[in-house]
Amino acid sequence: MHNVWLIAKREYLERIRTKAFIIGTVVIPLVMGALVFGVGLLAAHTKSQSHIAVVTTDATFGADLKQKLESGKSTNMRVDVFSPSDAVRSSLNAQMKDKDGTLVGYLWVTPATIPGARPNYTYRARSAGDIATQNALQDAIQTVTTREQLVAHGLSNSDVDTLTTSISLDTSATGNTQAAFFTAYILFFLMYMVILLYGMNTARSIIEEKSSRIFEVLLATIKPEELLAGKIIGVGAVGLSQIGVWMLAIFVIANSHLAGSLGSTHAPVSLAQIGFFVLYFIFGFLIYSSMAAALGAMTNSEQELQQLNMLLVIPLVFCFAMLSVIIPAPDSTLAQVVSLVPFFSPLLMDMRISLTQVPPWQIWLSFGLMSLTIAAILWFSSRIYRIGILMYGKKPNLPEIFRWLKYS
Repeated sequence: MHNVWLIAKREYLERIRTKAFIIGTVVIPLVMGALVFGVGLLAAHTKSQSHIAVVTTDATFGADLKQKLESGKSTNMRVDVFSPSDAVRSSLNAQMKDKDGTLVGYLWVTPATIPGARPNYTYRARSAGDIATQNALQDAIQTVTTREQLVAHGLSNSDVDTLTTSISLDTSATGNTQAAFFTAYILFFLMYMVILLYGMNTARSIIEEKSSRIFEVLLATIKPEELLAGKIIGVGAVGLSQIGVWMLAIFVIANSHLAGSLGSTHAPVSLAQIGFFVLYFIFGFLIYSSMAAALGAMTNSEQELQQLNMLLVIPLVFCFAMLSVIIPAPDSTLAQVVSLVPFFSPLLMDMRISLTQVPPWQIWLSFGLMSLTIAAILWFSSRIYRIGILMYGKKPNLPEIFRWLKYS
């Protein structure tokens, strides 16, 4: 264990003192934040075609809102109007939980208790990331109420001031959708970046020392398994240090006055989200760095490694493709299945946790499956590593790799 600690310490100190680490810790989050903001801004202005329900005692308001949302300038939605009752609430909640259902949310209008005051508008969304529907609904309510009030009353300055007051939707059931949307995207991109970056750093470290023949000296006093463990722990510790700085910055900003600019009454990122992000990074890093270590041991140069790094990139790129499924319906069957696949769990399960309430058993199952996968990959990688680090020349073919497993 002493040798493992020495190797890990060397890897950690060697990397954390570089200018690239310092610059990356500061600049990369700024760049990623700008990119995520741009994507979110485009998504927020996309024409909404969602299916929602409106529950109100005012039949005129319901009909006007339905017409506005179904044939508005920026909306082409399907709207169902109901009168409030316990049966209607139960039915809508059941549709929200239906994985195959099309209902993305419902608006519950509670009449004002004070004459002349505005009703209370409460919106419950299926996904916390569906900000387009929320924005379209908020604009439509503002327009409809303004029109109805102007028809019913004479136009005056006080009436205009009252009618142009912004409407605040109660989304406490799922949290502020816009803040949750940006938070989920930022955490997803950061997770993708650090897992790929530090996984590949493990492979590059092996190739560098393999090219300089340092391994031949180290293996005289250190076992190959200790060398592999030290490299993974050292590189992983660098990643933890970097994301620790990032998570601290995100949490400080989330609890500052900047969070209020998003319209949130609470922090858009919680300690629980940060905790899950760190845990899923650790498991994701162990999966991909173990794979990268085997690839590094089998290759002799950066060029050869680049030909094989698609084995690491493809699963991560697949996670990007699944965003179109996860964001609008994080509780769908497909979303649940793919988020439990160990190679996808670090990104997709963490994304689901940011968007909705994931059942605890699914979270624990994802950790269990990832643990088994890590054990299997480490078993395979350690045997490849023991032979591969001393092999030079041409890349091994598949039969040779199987022979290496037998030698170990």
